[in-house]
Amino acid sequence: MKHIKAIGFDMDYTLAQYRPETFEALAHQQTVEKLVTRFGYPEELRSFTFSWDYMMKGLVIDKSLNFEGNDYALVDTLFSLAEAYLFMQLVEFKDSPVGKALQEKSYHQLYKDLRSAVDMCHRDGSLKKSVAADPARFIHHDPLLRKVLRTLRASGRRIFLATNSIWDYTNVVMNYLLLGERGSGRSVKWLDYFDVVMVGCGKPGFFNDRGQLFSVDVGTGLLRNTDEGMPITPIDEADVSEAPLPDLRPLSFEPPQSPNGTSPGASLSSMDSLDGGANNGNGKPQRMKPSVFQGGCYKDLHRYLGVTSGEQVLYAGDHIYGDIVKAKQAIGWRTLLVVPELDVELALQEQAKSVWAELRLLRTQRDSVDDQMQRFEWALAHSGWDPKSEAYQKNLAMLKETAARHDALRSKHSEVLSSLHRRHHPIWGQILKTGYQNSRFAHQIERYACLYTSHVSNLAYYSPNKRWQGRCDIMAHEDVDFPEAGWNVESDSDMY
Repeated sequence: MKHIKAIGFDMDYTLAQYRPETFEALAHQQTVEKLVTRFGYPEELRSFTFSWDYMMKGLVIDKSLNFEGNDYALVDTLFSLAEAYLFMQLVEFKDSPVGKALQEKSYHQLYKDLRSAVDMCHRDGSLKKSVAADPARFIHHDPLLRKVLRTLRASGRRIFLATNSIWDYTNVVMNYLLLGERGSGRSVKWLDYFDVVMVGCGKPGFFNDRGQLFSVDVGTGLLRNTDEGMPITPIDEADVSEAPLPDLRPLSFEPPQSPNGTSPGASLSSMDSLDGGANNGNGKPQRMKPSVFQGGCYKDLHRYLGVTSGEQVLYAGDHIYGDIVKAKQAIGWRTLLVVPELDVELALQEQAKSVWAELRLLRTQRDSVDDQMQRFEWALAHSGWDPKSEAYQKNLAMLKETAARHDALRSKHSEVLSSLHRRHHPIWGQILKTGYQNSRFAHQIERYACLYTSHVSNLAYYSPNKRWQGRCDIMAHEDVDFPEAGWNVESDSDMY
């Protein structure tokens, strides 16, 4: 972490962990309403129910159901659970005897209409209004978030928020997360936790394209044009907000030092207040209110943060493509992927230790018997024995016996492995495995996520100067169960 000068966070499903049983259910309900009222779908859709835990991240949807071409959609974020489930319901309805109203629509058109209806739910504010009215119903409150942000700022690093949500909704969610406020109690005090806030980023385009950058008047939510980040004053002075202009000077990096020469971030219990004014009384300059912008691109953000390369930035997000892959590929940011499902995966993994031990034993026995069977087959084929001879018949009998043992072990192994996967999910199994192989989602994590964890708040248990190291690579000849080699060391870490 010593090379990291700025740490940033996405908001939705990263800092804000939504409750899928309520939030995704609401998204499903409102999407159905849009399909019926705006797209002319039959009223029968209103009877659709929603099972929030049926779908899972990492799935691939064939939008045309022809298993050809590239007409696929990826379930890359928990926001897509309701969409994937509803597409399944639409396909089943279309294929059923009562689905005549959808017979003229192709599967691809079904998905296209569904995608448009989902976008409408986000654009017309219907989802946001429900969350704003009762955020506790839709968002988990995490009391450790404030500690994490205080600690990281106290280490001398710049903290930023970069979200696709626009200002009004961002203000609602962050008030609830960091201040516990809602309704008339909302304020902009939560901005004290950040140096720069960028809303309406439009990721993943944010990492490539240069979009128009606006400054946000946090009092009114109005946008002001900028030129390279500097606000452009309107000709009619009456249109100018009384709010002070944002300070657009690049932030310098001089991490504050404690009297013993260590970073104050080393003490996680001492960060009880945030810097706020010009001086805190001990000669250390305090931070100014952060600048809030909408749009722009990563170059604007780098300029305000004062960083010179992507390797100086660590960014936490939940979307494997929009937050992690593009940030790493396009500009070289260090990345932290938030995977809430890890909580359940790790709990089940702990419970299934004996099952994994049984699987290893069965696989070892199966491979040993498989080797014996192959040697018998080779011997019989190349021995030159008369097929009617006693030696040949004896070896043939042993081969049949060995093959039967092999089939029994293989069947038992398959049964135990399938049972293990059903523990995680009755349909899809583990999110990061397909049998013994890593899933597509797991391969993306390995390649593009520098770190991954279930919750941002897990950072509260580590020093902000923690040195993160990858695990040792293991070759086939190395003993993974030999602790002295450093391969199979037990760990209680919740960061990977």
